[in-house]
Amino acid sequence: MIIVVYYSILSIDEIKTIVLEEYILLCITTVLFLVFILFKLKLKNIDIIDFNVNNNISLKFTIGLFLVFQVVDYYYENGFIGMISQWFMYWVMGILSLLVITTINYYKNYKYFLNK
Repeated sequence: MIIVVYYSILSIDEIKTIVLEEYILLCITTVLFLVFILFKLKLKNIDIIDFNVNNNISLKFTIGLFLVFQVVDYYYENGFIGMISQWFMYWVMGILSLLVITTINYYKNYKYFLNK
C-alpha cells in the first residue's frame, strides 16, 4: 500500500531520498533480523514459550496513536507530501519494534532452555 501511494505521488528521486534517510534504522533492523534468525535456528525443535503474554495493545489504541502522529506530521512536515514521507519511517519502526519484542522472547526462551 505504501509503495503504491509513493509511486503515484512522489518521484523516484524523492522515494530514494526517503529510503536513504532511514539507512540507520534499516541497518539496525537488518542486524536485529540476523540475531532473530540466529535464535530461531538455535531453538529450532523446541516449543517456544510466549513470555510476552501481557503485552497486548488494543487495535483502537494503535490506530488512534497513528492518527495523532499523522495530524502532527501533516502540521509539522508542511502538508500531505511531508506526512506521507513519514510513512516509511513508521513502517520500519513497526517492523523494528516487532523484531525487538520477538527477539527478546526468543532470547528468554534460549536462556530458559539453556538453564533447564
